[in-house]
Amino acid sequence: MRRHSPKPSTSSTLSHPALLGVLLVAQLMVILDISAVNLALPDMARELGIGGADITWTITSYSLIFGSLLLLGGRAADLLGRRRVFLTGLTVFTAASLASALAGSAGTLFAARAGQGLGAALLSPAALSIITTVFKGPERTKALGAWGAVGGAGAAIGVLMGGALTELDWRAIFIINLPVGLVLAVAALRVVPTDSARPRWRGLDLRGALLATVSLAGLVYAISQADSAGWTSPQTLGIGAAALLGLAGFAALEARTAQPLLRVQRLADRAVGGGFVLMLAASAVLFGTFLLSSLYMQNVLGTGPLGTGLAFLPLAVAAGAGAHVGSHLVSRGGVRAPMAGAFAVTASGLLLLAGVGANGSYLTDVLPGMLIAGLGLGVVLVSVAVALLTGARDEETGMLSGLNTTGHEIGGSLGVAVLVTIATAAIGDAPGPGATAQFAGGISDAFLAAGGLAVVASLVALIVLPSARSFLPKLRLAPSSMPIH
Repeated sequence: MRRHSPKPSTSSTLSHPALLGVLLVAQLMVILDISAVNLALPDMARELGIGGADITWTITSYSLIFGSLLLLGGRAADLLGRRRVFLTGLTVFTAASLASALAGSAGTLFAARAGQGLGAALLSPAALSIITTVFKGPERTKALGAWGAVGGAGAAIGVLMGGALTELDWRAIFIINLPVGLVLAVAALRVVPTDSARPRWRGLDLRGALLATVSLAGLVYAISQADSAGWTSPQTLGIGAAALLGLAGFAALEARTAQPLLRVQRLADRAVGGGFVLMLAASAVLFGTFLLSSLYMQNVLGTGPLGTGLAFLPLAVAAGAGAHVGSHLVSRGGVRAPMAGAFAVTASGLLLLAGVGANGSYLTDVLPGMLIAGLGLGVVLVSVAVALLTGARDEETGMLSGLNTTGHEIGGSLGVAVLVTIATAAIGDAPGPGATAQFAGGISDAFLAAGGLAVVASLVALIVLPSARSFLPKLRLAPSSMPIH
């Protein structure tokens, strides 16, 4: 007998555009606080007396908690209620933003940033799960296209806002979240569908959650610290190996659990498993491209924070346009061909960026490749989300949303760590008079590596993802009609 999901109240779904707007702005707020903070790090270090490599904990404390708790946050949305988890995450994120703005010491700032990560880990998968359950058929593809546009353009907008707000005060990056969070909370109470079912705490799989959280946290920590500790150091190899063993144990545990945190059998679905792998690659390229472009503009071309932020606007527009095009391509041709083609386009843009040099310029060395790569990445991000979430039943949309965002964060952390290591390897421990030229050469090598990854991802998409003939019928069905594999 088919199980019917409870219908949301009429008052809460009066306006789907308003609902989508609330969810997208909430996700944009989460993304902005990842990229905007990068440009404020020097000012934070100076004012709070944060020395040396410790400043990276401003980023790591956020990504560590965010990335490790996403699976739990996604499953909590399924069992405790999507609206409840969304509003809880929004509240925690906004309160932690206030604490970040008021921080008077390094330790307080790091703790507050960890609080933001906790809020984001609840908010983000719950928002994506709401989109997947409320929007049906072609509407869902368009909504996921808008979600992909936020994912692609949000980081660029964050760099722009980070530059502008840092010119005022680095604390403004966090203060701006307070009125936005308050408005979102009021709007969400009106437009987000009410949770009609009672919270189901017994199905949360706390054993699996603890093992997944510790393992993912260890993996994020090992990756984020690898550049300073060394990729072959006992710390990186030891923690990384333990984290991978923990994830293997998590997979074995979940396969035997009646109500698992993650139904690992779903990874056998070519769209889900392939989509997750390609999300890792897409995020590595996306985050790496932003960071490498920012490093080149500020450290080689000498562009200031605000100028660097403005320079990323074309990338934001290109990614948004790519997401719009991607939603149409996927609805007509499935996910295999659009994703393979989009990764190939991204690779061509990255190969153009690999031509950067010490005496280059923004217009000739950065902008053309940035536009092409941004267009391709916009299509990729939409295709990945559609691949992962198509065919999900209502009771597992949070689970798969958490998997989608976990791939986004883990892939981004890995991409940044590897590409920064490549970019800085040319300088060595004792930079000399030609350090700028050496650094430009290292950035060129890193862009080349990112382009190679995009080429490999294009081939993986062609081999692994399902054909349009088998995928499009699932895309056109309601999620409650799809079986659980």
